[in-house]
Amino acid sequence: MDSILSRANDAWPFLVVLGVLVFIHEMGHYLAARWRGVHVEAFSIGFGRALVSWVDRQGTVWKLAWIPLGGYVKLHGQEQPEDVTDAVRAGWIRGKTFHEKSVLSRAIVVAAGPIANFLLAAVLFAGLFMFNGRAVTTPVVNDVVVLSPAERAGLRPGDRIDNVDGVVISRFEDVVAAVTMRPGKTVAIQVTRQGLTRMLQATIDAKTQGSREVGVLGVKGGEVVYERLSPWAALPAGVAQTWNVGAQTLEGVWGMISGSRGTDDLGGPVRIAQLSSQVAKLGVASLIGFIAVLSVNLGLINLFPIPVLDGGHLTFYAFEALRGRPLPPKAVELCFRLGLAVLVALFVFATWNDLSHLGLFRWVASILA
Repeated sequence: MDSILSRANDAWPFLVVLGVLVFIHEMGHYLAARWRGVHVEAFSIGFGRALVSWVDRQGTVWKLAWIPLGGYVKLHGQEQPEDVTDAVRAGWIRGKTFHEKSVLSRAIVVAAGPIANFLLAAVLFAGLFMFNGRAVTTPVVNDVVVLSPAERAGLRPGDRIDNVDGVVISRFEDVVAAVTMRPGKTVAIQVTRQGLTRMLQATIDAKTQGSREVGVLGVKGGEVVYERLSPWAALPAGVAQTWNVGAQTLEGVWGMISGSRGTDDLGGPVRIAQLSSQVAKLGVASLIGFIAVLSVNLGLINLFPIPVLDGGHLTFYAFEALRGRPLPPKAVELCFRLGLAVLVALFVFATWNDLSHLGLFRWVASILA
């Protein structure tokens, strides 16, 4: 009995995380479809047989299905006329079908899902910054690297860096940014030590990072504090944080593609379920932050130009806008098959990674040995 309750406690964070992400994504498609005059036949959270369902005034069937690994919005007339029977075409509502809308309207409906995920992330980050505070690393030196420019300049642990070469410093990241841009240069550093202001000079070391040189000072710090932001400051900060998470995600994906980074971090549903349970134990704020990060990832992944994903549909619409007519049906079908093969391969690879991290294969090998 205790084992069953333990597994249920581990499962609910995953269901909450996935349910929120899928609902917001599909709600983006739903609201955009209603705006562009497309009838929505069904809105489902989950796949398979419905556990609960009801029909609203517009005739949309809302469902909660028993396989909680995604969801979908069924748009009226999403199929092309040549792909359905006469009986199906006879039931279409004129002016409410998806296929007869302009390229722009169809693109808006498709893009609205990822956009909703980005908006969710920005709102969640903003909420965390307002009520929980934004993590800020104070520009106080915790440690000085031996034989570094910082040691030669006379910096000591406990010094608060206030200014670097005219750049006002408010957090430790500002120190890193100012130093990184000045490799090989001699800079003036203003610090506060035991309540007194001191001016120091340091010649920044140059280090090659990738294809460029960056500056290195040789200090470590500082203390992490949380600053609550006003709503007016939290909203742009939430947008900025969403942008930063997206940029880091794309950088990581490009690193895997280019080979400069391993694929061990690539995870699937099993990894998400495991992390959801671990993060939930840290508190509600941590779980909300986790949902925000995953929401950015979901939005970005759906924008990749892979057929079957939203980004693939948008790519087709871009070609249609340029050509003045849709791509040939055979070309679209071939692209969809290739896209599905890519997604299946990624899913299998991610699941293999997940099971490897859990130690399943080592356990099986120990049994067979």
